[in-house]
Amino acid sequence: MEFEEHFDYPFKAILIGNSAVGKTNILSRFHKNEFSLNTQTTIGVEFGSRILEIKGKKIQLKVWDTAGQEIFRSITQSYYRGSNGAFIVYDITNEDSFNELENWIVEFQKNAQESAVPMIIGNKCDLEKDRKIPKEKGEKFAKKNKALFMETSAKDGTNIEEVFQMLATEILNVFENKQQKKDNININNPHSEKRRSCC
Repeated sequence: MEFEEHFDYPFKAILIGNSAVGKTNILSRFHKNEFSLNTQTTIGVEFGSRILEIKGKKIQLKVWDTAGQEIFRSITQSYYRGSNGAFIVYDITNEDSFNELENWIVEFQKNAQESAVPMIIGNKCDLEKDRKIPKEKGEKFAKKNKALFMETSAKDGTNIEEVFQMLATEILNVFENKQQKKDNININNPHSEKRRSCC
């Protein structure tokens, strides 16, 4: 019988972006260190998780891979709720997938909690000869939208571990800052906890 590994915090992230940008292979590379050239289009959502060691804490990062097609939007929107962050993925060889980032960011901001952390991923950086989107363009878009940024290749594993580590670290930072503010409020107003607990 397998026992679940202990962790300090569970965090939830979602993978969003157009169809065929490589979301499923990004998750597969992270979750099982696997890649497939024959990946089928995601129907609805798929799931994977791992324990990451960050700042001396064990973080269970649960990642939901959502379908990119318009017909599945109503299904996948429900997965924004309760998510701590999102990987918003485009294909560096596909201009349409980059142009759609604006819509994905708007959808993320509309449906995710205010403190959720966005990260832009330019995937398929192994296809440098077919590149249509300069790295600087992706960085500029991410900066404008106050998002993290990195290019990856699910095929050869470039930066896959790094993007998950980076997002989980920023989520942990946000979580710890919120906890610190909450603790400061309780210290400055010691009766606030009593009032909350009695009602």
